[in-house]
Amino acid sequence: MNATSSPPLNQGVRFKLSLMMFLQYAIWGAWLPFLWSFLDTHREMADGDIGSMFAYGAVGAIVGPLIFGPLADRVLSTEKLLAMCHLIGAVLVWRMAECSVDSFKYYALFYGLFYMPTLSLTNSLAFHHVPDRDRDFGAVRLWGTLGWIVVGLAMGHWLAYRHSPPGIEGAELMTALAAGKADAFRLSGILGVVMSGFCFLLPHTPPSHDAESNPALAALSAVRRQPLLTLFLLAIPVSCIHQFYFVHTETFLTARKLATPGWMNTVFGAGGGGLMTVGQMSELFVIGLVPLMIAKGMTRKSLLSLGLIAYGVRMALFAYVESVPLPESVTLITGVALHGVCFGCFIFVSFMVVDEHTSSDVRASAQNLYNLVVVGIGVIVGSLIAGEIAAWATVDGVKDYTRLFSIPMWASLVCLILLQVAYPRRSPVIDPA
Repeated sequence: MNATSSPPLNQGVRFKLSLMMFLQYAIWGAWLPFLWSFLDTHREMADGDIGSMFAYGAVGAIVGPLIFGPLADRVLSTEKLLAMCHLIGAVLVWRMAECSVDSFKYYALFYGLFYMPTLSLTNSLAFHHVPDRDRDFGAVRLWGTLGWIVVGLAMGHWLAYRHSPPGIEGAELMTALAAGKADAFRLSGILGVVMSGFCFLLPHTPPSHDAESNPALAALSAVRRQPLLTLFLLAIPVSCIHQFYFVHTETFLTARKLATPGWMNTVFGAGGGGLMTVGQMSELFVIGLVPLMIAKGMTRKSLLSLGLIAYGVRMALFAYVESVPLPESVTLITGVALHGVCFGCFIFVSFMVVDEHTSSDVRASAQNLYNLVVVGIGVIVGSLIAGEIAAWATVDGVKDYTRLFSIPMWASLVCLILLQVAYPRRSPVIDPA
């Protein structure tokens, strides 16, 4: 279906899908950028142990889709599954603010089990109700990015207001900010309860009456074909690179901002989480441009390539921030802003490709399967690698960010080369009906 033949998206449905995306990503964005520094500075965990903690959450992301994707395809309506998952997730993430270090990994594990499948379930629900995926999905999905921006800025200014006592600076201020980041988990829990109730107002999305007897196996069969085979294989290393950004950037930006205090603290609040929302602001712009670039004839392969180039350039700017012939604030903001190109041109387009190359009766399972690779396997591997490389890059108790960020920089280049070799230029899509 194309934009000239499909009917317009109903405004009431557009509002509900947009608010769904806003809440979905506000729940995640409230705490994810702060997790590493919360565990490192406030809980005083070692780098390798923190990497393992991230991996525990990703284990749940692997198991969850195997359960909830087939349920959405065959048994229960998607909106009811979302309501259940978000209510349970809200309780778990609230407890993560105050539970012991020893029990934190178990809360992370079960939170991943219930929250991570909702990422692909919301995509699947939205795809089910938009008349034209290229024209309509981006406009709906960008509200998720807006939700991430709002909670990121809110937490940055909350930390500045509530957890930045006057007269302290340096390491003492870092410690105070890290302790205050427990409030990010509480905010996420409140949003999760709101989302759970709102799910009952979403458009009804029943399971397919003609679903495959085993949609998960059918989805695996679809992945064996190009271009999904290349896309799924690249998803693991790209997810590892993506994880470096979310694991280490908030701490990196916090340190750079404390070293050069000024207007950025006034605009984005304390810590690095507020500044990281520049990436989501850029993401809004890029996701809005994707349908226009597709309409102008830009191929999926070209968009994916652009995303991988942005991954490499971003890591290069962070690794060599002191050597870039620009003011440091400009370099940092540019590096963070490239997140929009990374996500919009690779992750966002990837979910579109999965939707295009799977049939309606296995689509939710295929979306869950790709989500499993990105936020499950990739995050596990990426978190463990990020933890080990952080330890390797720490010299005399100080992190060498040039060493740290140069690893994902070169990995991005390798992924770009592999994409050019293996991904077909054009391939037929499956009818969305």
